[in-house]
Amino acid sequence: MYEVITVDVLNNPMEVFVFRPQGLGPHPGILLAMHLPGHTGLEHDVFTLTTAQRFADNGYLVAVPFIFHWWPKSAAADLKREASRDDWIVADMNAGMDVLCAQAGVDVTRIGIVGHCWGGRSSWLSACHIRGVAALATFYGGNIKKILGNGSVSPIDLTPHISCPVIGFYGNNDTNPSPEDVTDYSAALTRAGIKHQFHQYDGAGHGFQNFPMPDRYHQVSSDDAWNKVLNFLGKNLGLGGGREQPVTQSGRR
Repeated sequence: MYEVITVDVLNNPMEVFVFRPQGLGPHPGILLAMHLPGHTGLEHDVFTLTTAQRFADNGYLVAVPFIFHWWPKSAAADLKREASRDDWIVADMNAGMDVLCAQAGVDVTRIGIVGHCWGGRSSWLSACHIRGVAALATFYGGNIKKILGNGSVSPIDLTPHISCPVIGFYGNNDTNPSPEDVTDYSAALTRAGIKHQFHQYDGAGHGFQNFPMPDRYHQVSSDDAWNKVLNFLGKNLGLGGGREQPVTQSGRR
């Protein structure tokens, strides 16, 4: 179960979905950046809701800001994709971080950012702007070399502002990001002196963890990535790693 907290972002109301682990804490926290398929309402986004709950089940207090609040929920995904602006994304993620840090039982010194697809880009961008982040996990984030909105700077050019270890997961059959893009991402982190580890999977394409979409879901790669991200976050957020049972296309383990 989750709680929905509504906050103001630049005079626009935004929902933040909060998932709590068992126990009083203090718990490490995760700011989870949602993917584009959830644009019609996070309450309908089975993948993001399941992902957030899985992290909560593993001991993390999770906040998911609904970053598509700028448009009616019924508006087309293409409109939201083309009209998105990096300054809005950063404002939304900062507001989500404020909500996360205000929760009882969270340890504000042990917070990571995680994101898939559109959220993979948003998580990278946010880690360049939000101070105090202890870990970044990005899954198949495309367009990291692209600018969204006038006056913005591409996330890859902001890479030197990341101040935490990074883990990334990518499918070698993906085209955005392509394997060549992933090489560029890694090179940018290396130039900035940022400790990182990337994992690339043969036979997997874009959205390989997205179990509600059977044409994209690649269970072997997904399960491996889940175990690796839990170990990475456990190490860097002081929780300890773990292994989960595989998730099925129904979302159940």
